[in-house]
Amino acid sequence: MANTHNVTEFIFLGLSPNQEMQKICFVIFLLLYTAIVLGNFLIVLTVMTSRSLGSPMYFFLSYLCFVEICYASTTTPKLISDLVTERKAISLWGCMTQVFFIHFFGGTEIFLLTVMAYDRYLAIFKPLNYTTIMNRQVCTFLVGVAWVGAFVHSLAQILLIFHLPFCGPNVINHYFCDVFPLLKLACSDTFLIGLLIVANGGTLSVISFVVLLASYVVILLHLRTQSPEGRRKALSTCGSHITVVTLFFGPCIFIYLRPSTTLPVNKMVAVFYTVITPLLNPVIYALRNAEVKKAMKGLWSRTMSLDEKQRLSLDIDPSV
Repeated sequence: MANTHNVTEFIFLGLSPNQEMQKICFVIFLLLYTAIVLGNFLIVLTVMTSRSLGSPMYFFLSYLCFVEICYASTTTPKLISDLVTERKAISLWGCMTQVFFIHFFGGTEIFLLTVMAYDRYLAIFKPLNYTTIMNRQVCTFLVGVAWVGAFVHSLAQILLIFHLPFCGPNVINHYFCDVFPLLKLACSDTFLIGLLIVANGGTLSVISFVVLLASYVVILLHLRTQSPEGRRKALSTCGSHITVVTLFFGPCIFIYLRPSTTLPVNKMVAVFYTVITPLLNPVIYALRNAEVKKAMKGLWSRTMSLDEKQRLSLDIDPSV
């Protein structure tokens, strides 16, 4: 422990050592990150301003999109800036902060997806009591539980890593700080710590994934007794959720539910769940949900109407 603070910064190797490839990646990831922020923010704004999207499902969806923006912002801006800098460095405290928020926002997304599955379960199995059970106070409480649960999960992860001695080397074969790359740089035996990290992160992902799949299997089996119109609407909503759950949990389980090993494919998998998944979520929910698309069109119409009124008011001669 005396050598804990010998390392004051870490150096990332990044995605590729090729300079030309880094320039191409800079443009690609800049465009992707812009799309992530704008796409998810558009859904948040649409839900907040549309009266037709006042159900608990869209309340949770707006929080999920907000979390996606935060989650992508934890790693992607640093990745983009490192693609145009020769020395890709991050301080020790910056590294620990990045680890904390990656698991905090990732854990929040896991809990929110679970809450959204519970919401769909109640909407389908208890339609008469649904609005009474899932009132605004309950929805707010469930979101709060998601934040608190994610905080506890992330705190456990960072406490396992923070007190490890780092005395060199300080080169991380990745583009962001995470628990497994840091374990390889610790100057002590990390076998037990690695098992605890797998138990914490991997088990959380697997249990949540199994619970989500089981709930959707029950829902899909129940839909066979519904009317064609009700079945179509429920399948559209559940299909979006199942797609998002699969896209998010698949890479997470691959990364966190196995021993700490360095594989070239790890970086690509990390890109998928830190960049691609936050990008696809608004596309999936917007394109597969008629109510969201209608509300977006209404928001666009109101915006254009407001702009037109402002333009006309500016064109009026004050002397008339």
